[in-house]
Amino acid sequence: MPPCIDVHHHAMPATVRSWVAAADRPPGIHSSLFAPWNAHDTLTALDEHGTELAVLSTPIPAALTPTVTHGAELARLVNDGLHGIAVDHPTRFGWLARVPLLDIADALAEIDRVYDQLQPDGVLLTTHDVDRLLADQTFDVVLEALHARDAVVLVHPEALPDLSPGSVPPFLVDEPTEITRAAVSLTMSGVLDHYPAIRWILAYGGGAFPYLAGRLIAGRGRGYGADPASVQAAVRRFSYDTAGPTSPYATPTLLAATRSGAGAGAGRILYGSDSHAIPPAAVADSLSQLRADPALDAGSRAAIARDNALRLFPTLHHRLAQGRS
Repeated sequence: MPPCIDVHHHAMPATVRSWVAAADRPPGIHSSLFAPWNAHDTLTALDEHGTELAVLSTPIPAALTPTVTHGAELARLVNDGLHGIAVDHPTRFGWLARVPLLDIADALAEIDRVYDQLQPDGVLLTTHDVDRLLADQTFDVVLEALHARDAVVLVHPEALPDLSPGSVPPFLVDEPTEITRAAVSLTMSGVLDHYPAIRWILAYGGGAFPYLAGRLIAGRGRGYGADPASVQAAVRRFSYDTAGPTSPYATPTLLAATRSGAGAGAGRILYGSDSHAIPPAAVADSLSQLRADPALDAGSRAAIARDNALRLFPTLHHRLAQGRS
């Protein structure tokens, strides 16, 4: 594959890690997401993995921002920190802004601040915030603001309640399930049609959404579902990252679900590593599986590795072009 653009790559700015450590709230500093992060080691890993540029994001669990004040404060710290990293390394890092959803006024103010002053490449939104799904009408004005900015939005799972000892780890099943739930709610609520300028990316290959979307068609007989054309349109509206990993198990379903006419479906798939949340060795294994995936030809691999990301994120294309000039 050509050098990759990684659209799902987490970073922990030092100021954010210090804030989390001082707050001492669960899951606290012991989560892998909050492990020490620095640009030098990350750039070394990117070079080893053949990744040209990583789009950084910081998905802090809602448990760490129990009040409106905490939510707004942490969002500013995250966004200022990620912006600083991208400014220092403009051809190696892009970034996605955090939006504080606990208070709508704060959310709108932070969207205006980052787009007017810091110029992010997009935003990261979690699948739910406390007890409200992303498609809840409460967030309509937030989505309207992102629509007005032609925003790219990566949908990322929110932290789940602690489970009993011996249960299946949340990252294995529950987080992809959260992505599936978010995709269904965004589809059924009409959000995709109401805000067509938003360019959506579903983390973790869309969870089970491409595989289970057909249940929405069958579900009409039980009072909840959509017609086949609407379901197909929704599946093809989303882009899907490869964090998970997608290859080789989910690739045939994802390609088939997103295929338009006689064309290939690889145009909706983006490389994502989930780096920092998972160790470099796991990233290398996922990349090896992607490169060897029997369902992909050379053109599909190039599209997934970088071409789709450059089309979806014009700011990345501009940044890399400036770096070469």
